[in-house]
This record gives sequence, structure tokens and C-alpha cells, in this order.
Amino acid sequence: MVRLSAQSAKSPAVASGAETSGEPSTGLADSYPNPFVRPLIGLPQSPLFGTDGIRGQVGELLTAPLALHIGYWAGQILCRRQAAAGPVLVGQDSRHSSHMLASALAAGLTAAGMEVWHLGLCPTATIAYLTGAVQAAGGIMISASHNPPEDNGIKFFGPDGTKLAATVQAEIEQALRSGQMSAGHVQAAPLRWGQCYYRPELIEQYVDFLREPLRSTVDLQGLRIVLDMAWGAASGLAEQVFQSTGAEVIGLHGLPDGDRINVQCGSTHLAPLQAAVRAHGADLGFAFDGDADRVLAVDAEGRVVDGDYILYFWGQHLQCLGQLPANTIVSTVMANLGFERAWAELGGTLIRTQVGDQHVHAEMVNRGAKLGGEQSGHILCHHYSMTGDGILTALHLAALVQALDGCLAALVDASFHPYPQRLRNVRVTDRQHRLHWHDCDPVQQSIAAATAAMGDYGRVLVRPSGTEPVIRVMVEAIDEDWVSYWSDHIAEVVHGHLA
Repeated sequence: MVRLSAQSAKSPAVASGAETSGEPSTGLADSYPNPFVRPLIGLPQSPLFGTDGIRGQVGELLTAPLALHIGYWAGQILCRRQAAAGPVLVGQDSRHSSHMLASALAAGLTAAGMEVWHLGLCPTATIAYLTGAVQAAGGIMISASHNPPEDNGIKFFGPDGTKLAATVQAEIEQALRSGQMSAGHVQAAPLRWGQCYYRPELIEQYVDFLREPLRSTVDLQGLRIVLDMAWGAASGLAEQVFQSTGAEVIGLHGLPDGDRINVQCGSTHLAPLQAAVRAHGADLGFAFDGDADRVLAVDAEGRVVDGDYILYFWGQHLQCLGQLPANTIVSTVMANLGFERAWAELGGTLIRTQVGDQHVHAEMVNRGAKLGGEQSGHILCHHYSMTGDGILTALHLAALVQALDGCLAALVDASFHPYPQRLRNVRVTDRQHRLHWHDCDPVQQSIAAATAAMGDYGRVLVRPSGTEPVIRVMVEAIDEDWVSYWSDHIAEVVHGHLA
């Protein structure tokens, strides 16, 4: 390997501060041009950033070279936006590709002069919390959340611990595609090299953050709780937190396993949790997804307690304490009509947004709301955190159950009856077909027919997933036969014309 000294790596023009081309100066010789300052070829024409960062199949959309360039340009843009740039925090879930992508991102970030603190395996909420707590320049989580093992994703957080603004994501993407930052901004020169440090000990600060609000008032002794950690980022950590509250914990899928993350387990496959709760005579159970930013529960009878129920229970609690501004909960278009009408009977208001926690968060900030979330179990309570956190949500729901004699089933019985709702996922691998599904006349005609047939007693929602290669068809109605018929019919039309 040939090593260049600092002196020999400089060209005379760069050393004297002169410009030799239209490209930003990098402090390297002309014979060793900066490989980042040119458009990155092979990118899809459709936007890289979806509803939750960049997500796709590893080896196709997500590769090490792409992650390297993302890291470099994210570092340039984050550094430019900070008066005194702190480190960039990087975490990952248990997928086999996560370490590869984290390493490539760290290489790009350090090439841009940023310091990287790599936390290793941890939930997404750990990165969100610590980014704000340690005054970092930003945070990055490597995870595809609830997706299968072959997928992965890159989620960005700003210095305040919330999802990186869409405008900043657009800057990163523009730089990837053009090889330069937006007009009026030039790459910093001379370039300095950053360093990468392994900092897993910081995770303990996040654990303290989870326990602190409940430390003096909550004792879960006597509760038997099953935790399904989905072979993912909650592994070990969720058990540690719940055991510290005095609960008896039974763990499922509790080791990090990149081959089995989310496979027939976790928040998208509740059958193992339901069976374990019944078999162990547990009071309740919680299932996390791969990066533990969402959670679903089951009661002692094995009934599913989704995000709508969690919002209803938590909302009632905050309402009684006078801590729910305007009695408002923010949810998405997926929220069940039964939930919405039951909440209205309590004097509350339900605001709906597009699917995606960033839309829920934005509307909460806009309205000054303190509670919001998604039916899928992604819950935000701004009294405690600015981002979705499955472990935090599970802790607070368990504390609420304990305060009400330890029976989640009784809470469910006294709440509301959800309208029958069915979600069909139609696989559509062509990205352009997914994004422009609304231009398909037969699909629109099928939706119009269903809407007319059900009137005020049902609704249809069709949308492309922002995280998977599917189009989601949801039908909800007061009559279960309507739900079954129209969801099948519309899904068949989508498959026949778009798949």
C-alpha cells in the first residue's frame, strides 16, 4: 500500500488556496479527486426517502457504496447546519446487514469530518433520546423496523431527537444525485477527518430515562408479563427494564438474531405472544417490532390491544389528570371508527393525519397536543418523549393496568367495540406503479363502488406503503360481510391491474 504524506498529498494550487476547477476544494491532489463530488449513478428516479427514512432490500436499493455517500453528504449538511457540531450517533438493529451499513455510514461521516459515536444494538428510541441528551449534531438508526430480515433502512434524527425535517432529507438526496450541495453552499475545505468511537455504555442513560418518570410511583410486583422481543433491538433491554420494576417477566425471541428478526413473531405476528400469555397465565403481554419503536399488547384472554386501544386508555388517564390539551388525540387515517366515536362520547376530539409518525408528530406540534400515534402501535406522548418508543409505551400501559387492579381485560371490556376492519397487502414490485396507483381507472372505479354501497356505515382506504413494496387496501364497515367482500374485490382489482 502506498502512503502519501500530508505534504505530498497537496497540489500547489490547493496549498496556495487557488481554484483549479469548478468542484469544491477537498485538500487532495488533482490525481486523487474527491469521489463524492460527482453524481451518484444508479439511483432510482423515484424519491429515496419515504415515510420513515430510506428503506429497501439490501443489495438492491441499499448497498455499502450508497450508505457511504449518504454518510458523507449527511455529514456535510449536518455540519453546515450546526454552529458547533457535536457527534453523530449511530445505532442498529440485529439484521446481518446492519453492521455493514453502519460501518459504511460511519466511513462517510468521518470522511466529511464528523465524529461518530456508534452505540451498536439498541432501539430506535435510544438514538432519538440520546441525540438530544448529548447535544449531538444528529442521529442515525439502521433498521427496517417491522420489515423482514432481507430489508433494511436508514432513519435520520435531528439535533432535537425528532425525525430529520423533510427539507433536510431533500438536501441530502439532492447532494447524492448531483454530487454537490444546494446553490450558495460549498463543501468545507480544507477537509478534516473525523473519528468513530464505540459507545454502548450510553445506552444505560436511555434506560434511566425510561425508568425515571415511574421510579417513585410504580411497582409492578405481582404482574406476570410476557415480552416478545422479535429477535431484534429490544433483546435483553426490555426484560432488564421491566424486571427492575418488580414485574415477573417471561421473554420470547429475546436474543438478537439477524436471520429471524420479525419472522413469525413480534408486533406483526402476535400468535406466539397470545399462546404464551395463555400458557403462563400471564396478566398481559407486549410484542415489539424489530427496532422497538412500536408495541402491541394482548390481554389475559389473548385479545389484541392495538394502538387505538392504547391511545384510548392513555388518553382517558391524561384526561382525568387534566394533562390532555383540548382533550385531543392525534392519530391517522387508519384509526378505527369505533375508537373515534367512543372518544367523542367522552368529550374528546380525534384528529386524523396521513399514515406515518412524522405526520402525527407534526400535527401534535401544530395543535399543541400531547398524545398521538398509530393503530400499528407507534405511540407518541410528548409529556415524556418526542418520538415513538415501544418500551416506554409498554411501561406506561403496564403501570396504568397495575393502578386499576392489574386487569387489562377489564379495561378492554369497558372501552369500545371496534368496527370490523380488514387490511389486505397487495405486493406490487414496480415502484412507479405503487406511487401512481391512483391513475388506474379500474382501481378508482372499484373504490367508488364500495364507497357508494357502504355509505356512512363504512369506508375504504387505499395507499402505497412507504416501507414495503405493497399497496395496502383497508376496508372498515359496521357489517363484517361488507368488509370481507369489498376488501377482496378491491385487492383483486389492484393485483390484476398493478401487480
